[in-house]
Amino acid sequence: MQEMLGKGMKAFTEGSIVKGKILEKRASEVLVDIGYKSEGVISLSEFEDPDALKVGDEIEVLLERLENDEGMVVLSKEKAAQKQNWEKIVKIFNEGGLITGKVKAVVKGGLMLNVGVEAFLPGSQVDIVPPKNLREFEGKSLECKIVKLNEERKNVVLSRREIIEAERAEKRSKILGQVQKGSLVKGVVKNITDFGAFIDLDGLDGLLHITDMSWSRLTHPTEMLKIGQEVEVMVLEIDREKERVSLGLKQKSNNPWDQIADKYPVNMKVKGKVTNLVPYGAFIELEPGIEGLVHVSELSWTKRIARPADVLTMGQEVEAVVLGVSKDDQKVSLSVRQLESNPWDEVSLKYPVGSQVKGKVRNLTAYGAFVELEEGIDGMIHVSDLSWTRKINHPSEVLKKGDDVEAQVLEIDKANQRISLGMKQLADDPWKSIDERYKINDVVEGKVSKVASFGAFIQLADEIDGLVHISQISNDRIEKVKDVLKVGQDVRARVIKVDKTERRIGLSIKAADYTADQLEREKANFDAIKPSEDLGSLEHAFDKAEEDYRPGEKKTKSE
Repeated sequence: MQEMLGKGMKAFTEGSIVKGKILEKRASEVLVDIGYKSEGVISLSEFEDPDALKVGDEIEVLLERLENDEGMVVLSKEKAAQKQNWEKIVKIFNEGGLITGKVKAVVKGGLMLNVGVEAFLPGSQVDIVPPKNLREFEGKSLECKIVKLNEERKNVVLSRREIIEAERAEKRSKILGQVQKGSLVKGVVKNITDFGAFIDLDGLDGLLHITDMSWSRLTHPTEMLKIGQEVEVMVLEIDREKERVSLGLKQKSNNPWDQIADKYPVNMKVKGKVTNLVPYGAFIELEPGIEGLVHVSELSWTKRIARPADVLTMGQEVEAVVLGVSKDDQKVSLSVRQLESNPWDEVSLKYPVGSQVKGKVRNLTAYGAFVELEEGIDGMIHVSDLSWTRKINHPSEVLKKGDDVEAQVLEIDKANQRISLGMKQLADDPWKSIDERYKINDVVEGKVSKVASFGAFIQLADEIDGLVHISQISNDRIEKVKDVLKVGQDVRARVIKVDKTERRIGLSIKAADYTADQLEREKANFDAIKPSEDLGSLEHAFDKAEEDYRPGEKKTKSE
C-alpha cells in the first residue's frame, strides 16, 4: 500500500492551490476529484458562471483541509482565485503597475472596487478635483494605481488621481511645447472665481481674467461663462517655467474703443440703456461693449441727488451729452444735465447783488442757514449776517427750518453755484449812529442777557448789548458775577465808554447813581479798563462768555 501510494498519489499541502476535475454536477454543488483518496465538494455560488460548468472540466481550487469530520477533502474555488489575485496584486504593487477594477459600492469616504479582491478607493483619490457625487461611478470600471497593501488584513488602497495627474503632466508638457502667443485654443471652463475663470486646456489650466472676457464691463464672470462650458480662447502670455498661461476672449474681436473718439465726439447727443447704478453715478450702454458714465453731479443742475438710483432705474433708456472720451482708460464721460441750459447762468440776472429776495429756510448748519429761493437754487445766510447787534452762536437762535425769510443778495459765485445772503443788511446798522444815541455818562436801562466770568452783558434798546465789567458791578468786592446778576434781571447802568469802531459800549452799574464829583473821581478807574485786555471787542467778549452754547448742547455751570 505504501509503495502504491508513493507511486500513484501526489503530495498534498493544505493551503496550496491544486488542480481538480469535476466528477459530478449537483443542484447546488459540484463534486471535485483532486487525485486524493477522497473527493471534495464546492458550492456553485463560488463560480462566476455556474451554468457553464460541465462534468470533466478541470479547475484550480484551494486545498483548505485534507479531511473534515466526514472524511471529505475541503476545497474552495473562490479562495483559490483570491489567493491567485492577491499574488498578482502584490506583484503589480511591487512593480508599480496599474490595475483595473469594477466599482461595487459607494461607502463612507470613497468607493469599493473589485480588483480580484476588494479594494478601497478614497474619494480624494478618485480625481484631481474630488467629485461631489460618487454614485456616478457605480458599476464603472476604473484604472487605478495600488498605493498601499496590508498583507495581514488583505487590505488594498487605490488611487486614480495619480494616474490622471501623470497623464495631465504629460499633456501639459506637450501643450506648453506646442502653444504660441496669439494661438487660438479650445478648452473647458473648470472653475470660476470673482476675478476670472480657469480654463482646462486638456491638462493645462489657463487663467481667463475678467478684464479679458469682454470689451464691455462685467460685474462677474458668471455673466458670460458657466462651469463645463467649452470655449475658444486666445493665448496672451506663456510662462513655460511656471507652467502658467494667460488667456483672452475679447481679443478674438476688434477693440471697439479704437474708433470710439470719432464715433462719439464731445457735445454729441446719445441714447443708451442704464446697465448699472453705483453711488457715484450711472453706467449707460451706448452699444455692445461700450458704456459711458454719468457722474451723480451730472444728473441735474439744481436737484440735490444723493444716489443715482433715486432718479434712474436699471434698463431705463436715457439721453445724454458726451463730455469726453478716453480711449486709453476706455471711458466715456456723459452728462444728462447738459441737455438743458444751466439755470445758474441766469442767477445773476434773476437775483442781482443788492436785490431783496424771499425764500424758505431749508436747512440750518453751525455756520448759517440755507434759504431756498426756487427749486434747486439756494442762498446761504452766514451766522454773522443775521444781526448787526447780536452775537449769534447758532442760526437756530433766530431761525427755524421752514421759516419764510427776507434777505439781501450779497454775492454770487456762479462757478461754485453759491449765493451769499444777509438779513441784517435789510436794516440800517445802528452802530453807525451809536455815538448820537448813547453818550458818556448817560444812564440807561436794560436786561442781563449773558453772564461771564469777567462781567455781564446788558441788552439795551434795539438789541444793542453793553458790557458791565466785574469791577463795575458793585462797590463791594465780587468773587463771581453769577452770584450778583442773573440772566433776565433788569438793571440801571451808566455809559462809561462808547467805541463806534470796535462796536462796544462799556457800562457801570455801581456808577448809575454817582454824583458829578464821584464820576470825576472814578474817571481814572473807567479809563483803566483797557479794551484790549479786559473788555476787548464785543465779539471777543461774547466768545469768552462762559454761558455761550449752541442749541442742543448743555449749558455751562456758570449760567
